[in-house]
Amino acid sequence: MSALRRKLGDEYQVVSTSASGGGLPPPRAAPRGKRQRFVDKNGRCNVQHGNLGGETSRRYLSDLFTTLVDLKWRWNLFIFILTYTVAWLFMASMWWVIAYMRGDLNKAHDDSYTPCVANVYNFPSAFLFFIETEATIGYGYRYITDKCPEGIILFLFQSILGSIVDAFLIGCMFIKMSQPKKRAETLMFSEHAAISMRDGKLTLMFRVGNLRNSHMVSAQIRCKLLKSRQTPEGEFLPLDQLELDVGFSTGADQLFLVSPLTICHVIDAKSPFYDLSQRSMQTEQFEIVVILEGIVETTGMTCQARTSYTEDEVLWGHRFFPVISLEEGFFKVDYSQFHATFEVPTPPYSVKEQEEMLLMSSPLIAPAVSNSKERNNSVECLDGLDEVGTKLPSKLQKITGREDFPKKLLRMSSTTSEKAYSMGDLPMKLQRISSVPGNSEEKLVSKTTKMMSDPISQSVADLPPKLQKLSGGGRMEGNLPPKLRKMNSDRFT
Repeated sequence: MSALRRKLGDEYQVVSTSASGGGLPPPRAAPRGKRQRFVDKNGRCNVQHGNLGGETSRRYLSDLFTTLVDLKWRWNLFIFILTYTVAWLFMASMWWVIAYMRGDLNKAHDDSYTPCVANVYNFPSAFLFFIETEATIGYGYRYITDKCPEGIILFLFQSILGSIVDAFLIGCMFIKMSQPKKRAETLMFSEHAAISMRDGKLTLMFRVGNLRNSHMVSAQIRCKLLKSRQTPEGEFLPLDQLELDVGFSTGADQLFLVSPLTICHVIDAKSPFYDLSQRSMQTEQFEIVVILEGIVETTGMTCQARTSYTEDEVLWGHRFFPVISLEEGFFKVDYSQFHATFEVPTPPYSVKEQEEMLLMSSPLIAPAVSNSKERNNSVECLDGLDEVGTKLPSKLQKITGREDFPKKLLRMSSTTSEKAYSMGDLPMKLQRISSVPGNSEEKLVSKTTKMMSDPISQSVADLPPKLQKLSGGGRMEGNLPPKLRKMNSDRFT
């Protein structure tokens, strides 16, 4: 049975099809409602701010420049035209008022009279004078005279106000036209994400591409998993954000985006998808938000492109088609296969389930656990013997010859494998004793303790002849002079 998911209007239905084609029609799953996205495929965030209080307008007006830049183009053009129209009408009215108060309108055709502004005798002529002055056209027919101090002050005010309005509105329009949002239109993301095996690990993959020849400098990609969850304290988090590692530790998140790249997230024990399987994807609800940031090479401005993948857009057991081919002297990218995927063999189990099945199927787990416990016990015994050995007198430590002898003996008797490992460190006589079949560990230890007296006798044989004669075959203390016997007893105590 295979499940095909079809989108019918605003609802999703799961239709099961059978290869046999006979029998009763397969049951239908309950229709699922339309999936509400947090981030659209084009990168727009579906968030609206409401109930901000009475300070909303004040806060927006305090940053008027950013407010104008964020507005839509139709509102920007409307504000641009309205601002210039109002400013021009206001300043033209000021020139007309000055001419009216001075009586220049009635004496405009008197050659012996010197007006404030020559050839201004009505409102249209005053408006034309303002436009000629503001746009620095200067036709030479209308001009200001030196007999009008109020006109000179108004001219200075007009120049300052005009410069401020031009800088504000023209700068706003320039920033809006050069915004890097349009550069993000030429950055592509694959329509679907895929989960399949790569390098022996279950991996979540999606594809990014750059349609322009100009590069994205310092391009970096990040992924966020949006999923609702409830904390142990009972708090419900509707949009909990978790980080998906796409190579931050290895530097793979720094992209050289010349050709389309496949971004990978390895699903392991640290991944939020550690429990995700093909079956659980039918009931899970999550959204993967992808954020690609970089500097536009031509303008030097930071650009950000976003998209998202819901659980319905993640294909289990799929892989992307290759899009790069080698031609004569160059590499060719076929964008017709950019979104195409094909099925590959992929286990339907989660990584957690695969690890549990691997542990249950391994026959060496229980022996390994028991060996580890025995090894820990033997290490504790060795530590105790080391403490005892350090408390012995220095002469006895020297007579025994090998200070690590008890430790190696316990290693030999702990397990069969460790016994074989430590046989090479024992004396040849102990190796011959332990190689005889039928010798138990108790016999081996008793023979070993008996053999520990041999280094003492060997050490007596190495003494000078005079001391060997005094020892009388191994007992030195009875024949020693009183002075030497006292020195020897002081040394041992």
